[in-house]
Amino acid sequence: MTGAELARMIDHTLLKPESTREQVETLCKEADEHGFATVCVNPTWVPLCAELLKDSKAGVTTVIGFPLGATSTFTKTAETRDVIASGADEVDMVMNIGAMKSGDYDLVKRDIEAVVQAANGQAVTKVIIETGFLTTEEKTKACMLAKMAGADFVKTSTGFGPGCATAEDIQLMRETVGPDIGVKASACVRDLDTARKMVAAGATRIGASAGVKIIKGETGEGY
Repeated sequence: MTGAELARMIDHTLLKPESTREQVETLCKEADEHGFATVCVNPTWVPLCAELLKDSKAGVTTVIGFPLGATSTFTKTAETRDVIASGADEVDMVMNIGAMKSGDYDLVKRDIEAVVQAANGQAVTKVIIETGFLTTEEKTKACMLAKMAGADFVKTSTGFGPGCATAEDIQLMRETVGPDIGVKASACVRDLDTARKMVAAGATRIGASAGVKIIKGETGEGY
């Protein structure tokens, strides 16, 4: 897989809290220029990105309940409706990790279902399970719950939690959800070789702040 082919699978990401308008504008310019799938930004930047990319093939992804997943379901659904109204094409929600670790699977599923329903088919929904906090059994269960709740993707990490995306986790996630929904690898994907390994393991989307360097065959830093 060439860098150009991989570009269409990359969510070009900028989620640092100190990100500036100028940096977001550059992100959008790069996404349009290189043909990335989307830009992934914090909710406050969604209107700007939607405007900048309105004539581009690149879409706008934003995050919900980020980065802890510990906000209420009501808050997550309100946030989802707000960002879609502001121009978001895709939403990456953080699963309720504490509920998952507590074995409260009904709460986890209802939380995801509520966001899927709030998106109402107007935006792609991805569920961040934050693999660094979970056992193998919990990773499998989290992916099953996300699929049952109607999510479009499962995603490894926020980039703010422990650990990195691994090919082993991607393979486990793909085997769990089957071929019908997406799997997104994010956190520590910083070069072309790593990105290719993620795709080979079953990833259909890559979240990375080093998107430009990745497709050029260079090594980047950050998310």
